[in-house]
Parts: sequence; C-alpha cells; structure tokens
Amino acid sequence: MNGSHGSVHPVEEIPTTDVGDAAPVIRMKDIEGMPGTRGGLALRCIQLGFAIAAFSVMAASRDFSSVSAFSYLVAAASLQGVWSFALAIIDTYALLVKRTLQNRSIVSFFAVGDGITTTLTFAAACACAGITVLIDNDLDLCSVNKCVQLQSATAMAFLCWFTTLPSFFFNYWSLASR
Repeated sequence: MNGSHGSVHPVEEIPTTDVGDAAPVIRMKDIEGMPGTRGGLALRCIQLGFAIAAFSVMAASRDFSSVSAFSYLVAAASLQGVWSFALAIIDTYALLVKRTLQNRSIVSFFAVGDGITTTLTFAAACACAGITVLIDNDLDLCSVNKCVQLQSATAMAFLCWFTTLPSFFFNYWSLASR
C-alpha cells in the first residue's frame, strides 16, 4: 500500500477568497501614448495633421501624377490619414466612456495597422526624397517643377512617419508584454 495518509503528510486547505474563483488580474498601467489615452489621441491627431499636410501639398502640385513616387506618396498619406482619423475617433470614444483599449485582439489590430501604415509612409517619403534630389541636384529642373512644394510634401511625409513610430512601438510593446 503506497498511499499517503493525512496524518503522515498533512494537506493544507486552500484558503477561499471573497472574489470567487477568479484571481485578481494585475494590469500594466496605461502609459501615455498607448491606445485609449490622451497621449495616444494627441499622437493620432498629429499624425492626421501631417498626413493631411503631405497629401494637400503634393496633390496641389500640378504634375504629381506624372511621377509614380509622388502618386505613391498621395496614396500613402491618404491611407495614413484615414487610419489616424479612425483611431483618433476610437481613442476619443475610449476616453469619453473611460474604457481601456488593452484587449489583445484590439492591440494586435492596432499594432499590425500601425506597422503597415508606418512602412508605407516611410517608403513613400524615401521614394519622394530620392526623386526630389534627382530633380533638384542632378537634373536642375527646379525652374520647371516646384521643388519647394515637393520638398515640403516630402518633409511632411517624414514627419508623419516620425509621429507614427511611437504609436507602433507602444502598441507592439503592449502586445509583447502580455
């Protein structure tokens, strides 16, 4: 008989809690800049502003459609603007109803979306920077094209990308720390 007896090996009774079966969940503090915070809303609004500026300045150029990199910048900036606007609305709603946006599926969606839009915006800004340098320095066609306008749109795209990076990193960090 290999059984253990209670008198030889006493088994302690597990204390019950008033909460029930669910143990209290320790949550990571919402850091400003994460979804559903005032910092996150501010980042989204700044991203939206730079995306609108890049789109507007480039679309106002009379010959942006003749160069594929400039058309790509218009498409990437418009996608970034729509994405930032939608997430700004979600952040505003979360702040108004005082809800946290730390659900795993929501954070995954935000991280993937931010990663895609960040990559597209950066690629468009780099492509436009290359074409702008070619037009300005190598071809000396700034008298024909509006180089200042093209450079301004490119700078706005880089600033949009630069403000999108913190959102991506905060979402990815929140997702990875679970």
